[in-house]
Order: sequence, then C-alpha cells, then structure tokens
Amino acid sequence: MAEDNKKQKQKQGQINIELDEKVAQGIYSNLAIINHSVSEFVLDFIAIMPGVPKSKVKSRIILTPQHAKRLAKALNENVKRFENAHGVIKDYEKTPIPLNFGPTGQA
Repeated sequence: MAEDNKKQKQKQGQINIELDEKVAQGIYSNLAIINHSVSEFVLDFIAIMPGVPKSKVKSRIILTPQHAKRLAKALNENVKRFENAHGVIKDYEKTPIPLNFGPTGQA
C-alpha cells in the first residue's frame, strides 16, 4: 500500500507531453512582434525573406501575463547559459530587415 501511495505521488508531479512529427520540425522565424493587453500577451512569429516584400505570420502564441513573465525569465536564463558555453551572442545595432508597417499595424 505504501508503494502505491509513492507511485501516485510521483505521477501527480509529472506531466506527460507529446510532440507530434509536424510540430517537432518547428517553424523558422527571424522576427517576433509582441503586443499585450491587460489580460494577455500575443507573440506573432514571422519569417521575412530577402527580396520578398510581404510576409505572413507563421505562428501566434497567446500567453497570460504571468506566463509571459516566466517565459521571459526562462529565455533570459537560457541565453546566459548559451553565452557561458559558446560566447556572447552579437546583436544588431540596427535591424537588418527594414520594416514597413501598413495602417493596420501589419507588415
């Protein structure tokens, strides 16, 4: 009986996450646009290609403010770990892709 309780406690602390083949391949993005309201953060991921004047949002992720803050913290920690292992990531002084947003705020 004690063994059953131990297994039950282990199961309660675990999350079973599945990753199907299509999602596992990922979506390339070289631009993210972030908007927010009082109740949510919206992250739009776009792939802009040289010489192509128009791009579409490839993926949209909607987060609660609390989850957005946890994501920002986790991303910051992972960038620090990456830089400690591989060196400083160089950032652009100026955006390499000129952005021209239309009247609706969409590129």
